[in-house]
Parts: sequence; structure tokens; C-alpha cells
Amino acid sequence: MTSGYLILETGETFSGNLIGADIEVEGEVVFNTSMTGYQEMITDPSYKGQILTFCYPIIGNYGINEQDNESEELAVSGVIMNDLCEEPSHYQSTASLSQKLKHANIPGLVNIDTRALVAVIRKHGTVSGKIVKTKKAQRSSWHKPNAIQLVHSVSVKKDESYGYGEPHIVMVDFGYKKSILQALLDQGCRVSIVPWNTTMDYIRALNPDGVLISNGPGDPMELTEVFPTIKAITEQYPTLGICLGHQLIVLSYGGRTTKMPFGHRGGNHPVKDLITGKVQMTSQNHGYVVVEDSVDSEQFQIVFKNVNDQSVEGVKHVRLPVQSVQFHPEAHPGPSDSAYIFTDFIGQVLAARGRKYVTA
Repeated sequence: MTSGYLILETGETFSGNLIGADIEVEGEVVFNTSMTGYQEMITDPSYKGQILTFCYPIIGNYGINEQDNESEELAVSGVIMNDLCEEPSHYQSTASLSQKLKHANIPGLVNIDTRALVAVIRKHGTVSGKIVKTKKAQRSSWHKPNAIQLVHSVSVKKDESYGYGEPHIVMVDFGYKKSILQALLDQGCRVSIVPWNTTMDYIRALNPDGVLISNGPGDPMELTEVFPTIKAITEQYPTLGICLGHQLIVLSYGGRTTKMPFGHRGGNHPVKDLITGKVQMTSQNHGYVVVEDSVDSEQFQIVFKNVNDQSVEGVKHVRLPVQSVQFHPEAHPGPSDSAYIFTDFIGQVLAARGRKYVTA
């Protein structure tokens, strides 16, 4: 195997072996603590522009199948792992992980001390890095794409329609996961997916019964141009926001978000429902978080908090059928404790259907 290196803007260098595409890349280096689900992770559009480190020591043992992609293309810029299994064993496997990376022109590094790398990320917080072929690679001129570039690259470019049922849900796509679409279809919905910058007039013309604001990559504060549209959506339709969509809803009402030291990425994050007192395990993938004291209490009630760090995990509008969650109720990968979020949302949609939607 060819030697390769991960060099960080903070000065550290990690040695390993190159797999996948024979190219050099850069991006924010993040880590995910999940034991399974590597295929869903590398195809999750929220990872666009990032180099993903797998904490679990053995990756690739069940290969790649044709069912578990969360998008049509790989979203990550690169992957970092300790031990790679090149002979997967699973009846649905059609390729190895390294074959998938090479076909998608994505590089990776194996035989990396991932525990040491995660310790560095936790120490420094946000860290940019490069997968390179030589230790002498340039450490300056770090390119950090803005959120509009990232979102535009993963969003649909024209409308897509799925399902034939009712109600009709419009999903505004900032980088949606296939599992979110499937969760809506499982509820019997007809779903129209529209680009991230679709106008309010266009959405209104589609005559939806409800709107879902999807997950996606990047800094939500850089997406100011969509704030007025998102607020208008919430004032006219039952609305659910997931991950980035959650942040955008709060921002559209004057809230703020901030960068987390190293984010929440994994399948075992405990979240407390502040109304019932129950704790659920959730799947998460985000580097930004809503600032609690920026949430307008006259507009929103905070209904979910992270048990570990008390960060805001979800809000509910005090008058309108609008709710948003920082975690992923569709999971994939991860636990399905919070799948009821979709059922509650569709219940709100059906309750609002056939009667005048009263704005705040």
C-alpha cells in the first residue's frame, strides 16, 4: 500500500496508507462515534466538504450494498480509519468500501491512530486537514467553502416528486437524506422535493399541506438569504425542521447559532423531552448549535435538550404547528427512538388541513 499522510492546520501529522482515489484533498476533519453505518455516513450530504474519521476501529466488514445510500453520490471529501476490512462478509454486499471510494474518486487513509487523532480534534476544536502523499505538503492557504457553495452542490437542481398518497409535503432540500424521504413515504405522503433557494411563491403554487426543511452542510448563519422564505413558510404551513432545518427555523425568527468545539456525530446521543421527562437515544450529525438565550420565548418553547451538554435539541412554536429537532428522527444509522416525530408532524398537517391556517 502507498504511504499517505493527514496534515492538520494545527501542526500535527498522522501517517498511514492511501486507499480509494489517488488524489489529495482538504476539509474540516470530524469524527463519528457510531459502530455501524459507514455507508450511510459517507453518502450523507451533511458531510459535504468534510474529512470523516471513523472512531470504531474496524470499518468495512459488511461491505457496500445497493440499499443503504443516503444520496446518489458520496458526500465526504475523504475518510480516515484505523483498520479496513477488504474482504467483507454480508449477503447484500456488492463491493468493498475501498472499491466504493475509488469508484467515487474519494481518497482515504487507513492504519491511522484514530484515537490520537480524535484527541487532537477534541483539544483544538474545529480543525482543517489535508490528505496528502508527502509530509512536505503545503500547510497554508486553507480553503474553507461557504455554506451556499456546499448546499448548492448537494441540493436538487429541479423538482422531484415521490409517492401518490396524501397529505402533500414539500421538502426544501438543503442536502436531504433518503431516509427522511422514506419516512414521509411510510406515512403515506406524496412528497415534492424542491431546491434550497425555491421562492415562497413557487412553494405556494405547489399547494402543499405541510413543509419539511431538511438537513444539510455548512454554517447556517451564511444562509441569510433564505431566512425570510423560511419564516414565511412557517407562517403559512405546518412545518418540520431537521438538523440544519431546525437551525434555519430558529434563525429566521431572530435566533443565533454557534460553532461547537467538535460537534455531535454518532448514534448514541441522549436527548431529554422537557415536556414528558423521558430520555431518548438519538442519531446526530452537526457542528453548529442553536444558542439557547437567543430563542425568542414568545415565539418558541424549547422542548428537547441534550443530556450531556444541555445544548438545545428541539423547539416548538407556541401557537403555530411548527417544530424542529437538531437530531435525526429517521436515524440511519442509529436508534429509532424518535421516529414518532414524523407521526406527530403528519398529525399536525392533517389537523390543519381543510381549515384556515391562522398565523401568529
